[in-house]
Order: sequence, then structure tokens, then C-alpha cells
Amino acid sequence: MTRKYWLDLFTGKSWEEFIKSGASISGFRERRRAMAKQIQPGDYLLCYMTGISRFIGVLEVKSTWFEDHTKIWSSEDFPIRFKVELIHKLEPKNAVPVLSLKEKLSIFQGLKSEHAWSGFFRGSPALFEPADGEAIIAAIENAIRNPVELPYDERKYWRTPNVYESKGGLVSVPEDEEPEGQPEEIPVEISHEEIQWLLLKLGSDLGLDVWVARNDLNKSYDGHAFRDIPRLKAELPVKFEAAVKKTIELIDVLWLQNKAIIAAFEVEHTTAIYSGLLRMADLVSMQPNLKIDLYMVAPDERKDKVVNEINRPTFAGLDPPLSKICRFIPYSSLKDVIDEVGHWVKDMKHTMIQNIAESCELSSEE
Repeated sequence: MTRKYWLDLFTGKSWEEFIKSGASISGFRERRRAMAKQIQPGDYLLCYMTGISRFIGVLEVKSTWFEDHTKIWSSEDFPIRFKVELIHKLEPKNAVPVLSLKEKLSIFQGLKSEHAWSGFFRGSPALFEPADGEAIIAAIENAIRNPVELPYDERKYWRTPNVYESKGGLVSVPEDEEPEGQPEEIPVEISHEEIQWLLLKLGSDLGLDVWVARNDLNKSYDGHAFRDIPRLKAELPVKFEAAVKKTIELIDVLWLQNKAIIAAFEVEHTTAIYSGLLRMADLVSMQPNLKIDLYMVAPDERKDKVVNEINRPTFAGLDPPLSKICRFIPYSSLKDVIDEVGHWVKDMKHTMIQNIAESCELSSEE
């Protein structure tokens, strides 16, 4: 039988735990069972280090798959397992950068965008073309014979993918590959409309109905009209008193589920933060039993200002204080999480947004 070559993803932490456990068992997530069942004894698992984007080892499969929950890794179970033998092992500083094989691997050919190759490294196992597997093995063997030390970012080496609540349970989503040595992106100015559009689209992609402030309905971002977003509501389905309704309709973005408002977002770009907080405070005061997640979304550098404003006596005197029920989301975190979940977003629960929201409560020392 012809040997097959499979991708086996590791973070720095999961690799170290694998080595510490004896390097004799490798595992994959439950949802990868169907793919893993195709792996046979004699196949090679090519160990790829996410974060630093390098091939670090080769494992020979010594058994058919089996399910086991014995603790090996601290972050996840990886219960679909194989007995393996460690054939080749490199140190992170000597491991083979994937970009050094750019001219030899088919995954780099015919790409529509410069970074499209990273999609192959989104999950494991994944099957390499035979020629690609052989080229990677040859590169690893050459690195063992002729080791070359290459600097790497230890923070990326130890980085662990974020875990989110999906409709099928907790899942971790691997980050897009950012090979070391690439230039940093040039910062692009972010607009209020961009953040509003991102929140509206994210809510819609999560399967929620969404609402944009009535006075912003005719706005657009980068040629995308707000009113064209799927699941955008033209009228709020919830019945409120006139004063309450007027306040709610001016909140920048709302997420709704089963006709109930479940999250409210005020985007404070360059305007006074106080106005958005007043709308939040009015909502809480007029509807004290309304269970809504409240978020202030603003540039990263405005967090201190948001926290200071939300802890003013006007808002601290509410029951409960606004700082306890309204959290801060930095622009960068919002954009990062949207990039990170990618096409997995439709499988996520709306509570994923809580992963990036930061407390606005003052510490006891302040």
C-alpha cells in the first residue's frame, strides 16, 4: 500500500505536551473523525507548528484509529487517536519554515491571493499530495543534517487558539497563518460606518436579526449599503412605550433573537462617549427587567475614557451600576475575532462576542 502524508497541527504547548507524554500518541478532534479514519498504519503525519509556521517533525502511524480520553493535552481532548513513532524531530529554532518550500509545494500554486495557501493549515488531519509530502520530508531530513538556527517569536510559539461556544459545543478556531518575516500591515483608518457594518454583518452571519440606528439606515460602508444586510429589520418587533422605543431606535446596532433584543452596541468613534452611555442608561432605567448584553465599541486607545465615563456618579448610581452590565470592545478585538472565526461563524453562538468584551469596572486600587 502506498504511504500517505497527512498534516498534523500543533501549537507550541501541545507539541511540548506530546513530547513530554512520550511522543507515542497523536490525536485529532472528534469532528475530524471521518477524515482521520482514512489514516492507516505506515502513513506519515507531518507535524506543523502553528504560530511560527514551521514543520517540526515526522510521525509514523503504528495503529488504526481508536477513541481515548486519557489526559495528554491540557487545552483539548483530541480523542481520535493513533499510536505513532517519532521518526524525525527538530527544535523550533531549526524547524523548516513553510515559506522556504514555496517553490516546491502545490499548495502555493495557482492562488487567487497571496495568503490563500494558509487555508490548508486550518485543520488537521489534511491529506498532502504525495510529491508535497516527499518534499517536506526531504526538507526536514536536510534540516537535521545541516541545522540552521532561525529566530522565532516565542509568544507565537506558545500561542493557543481561542475557544468559542458553537451550536455543537465548545470549539477552538485556528488563527490565520502569519509566517514570520512578513512585513507588518500598514494601519488603515477605521470609520464609524465600518464598525457598524461589521457588527451588523456579524450578527446576521450568526443567524440573528439585526437593527441599525434609524438615522443610519441609509448609510453604507465600502459600497455595502446597510439596508442590504440580510436579516436587517425595518421595524423593531418588540413593543415598548413611546419614550423607550425612541431611545432604543437610536442605538447604533442591536442583535435580536426570536423577536427579543439580546445585545446592544454603541459605537463611539470620535464623538462624545457620554451620549451613547446615556442611551444605554435610559434603556436600563426605563426597562430594568430587560436582559440585554450592553457593549461600548470604540478605538483601543479610548478604553480609559470609556471606563472613566461609565463610572461617573450618574451611571454608578443605577441599579445595577452601568459598569457592571456594560462592557468594552476594542476595535482591534472585534476585527480580529471576525477574521479568526472566518467561515466558522455560522456554527458559532452569539455569546462568542463575550470572549473579547472587557470589563468596565474600576479595580479596588483605582
